[in-house]
Amino acid sequence: MPSTEAAASELQDRATLWSVGEIPASDVVSAACDALVAGLDSPGLRVLAACTRAEADYDVHDLLPEALDELGLIFYPAASEAGQEAAARALARRMLAGELKPWELTFRINQRYGHELPLTARLAALDDEYAFLEYGDDKAVAQIDAEVTAEARRLATVHPCVPAEPTDIPT
Repeated sequence: MPSTEAAASELQDRATLWSVGEIPASDVVSAACDALVAGLDSPGLRVLAACTRAEADYDVHDLLPEALDELGLIFYPAASEAGQEAAARALARRMLAGELKPWELTFRINQRYGHELPLTARLAALDDEYAFLEYGDDKAVAQIDAEVTAEARRLATVHPCVPAEPTDIPT
């Protein structure tokens, strides 16, 4: 069972990725369920976790901000620079967890933000480097992969504010 801090961090990341359109609403509901199992609890989190897959697309938009607020987490507006940076950090953590390949991270960052977001400009430049590689140049790919991994580690070091202890809400 994940710690409450890990579950809160995962919920925060999924909420952020959902708000920018990277993942479906049902993934946020799954993270809410995981958070409850890990020991986090609040009325809003319970309601969010109770959503079915069919309800998620309609209800997460209204339920998520309150659930995050009750847990001391942040709901980032998708168009805000803070939301974009939080999404980039969440994608970096996914890459470090093995859910994305380095080139997938750079491609998504470059596609979504281009070179405009200062925090991710280096990843966008590395995506350009992947595009100019010659077929079969495995040594160059490995070098760029290493640079992407180092940049992902840099981005992933900032963590959201998460509760240290489970919240005890009387039932």
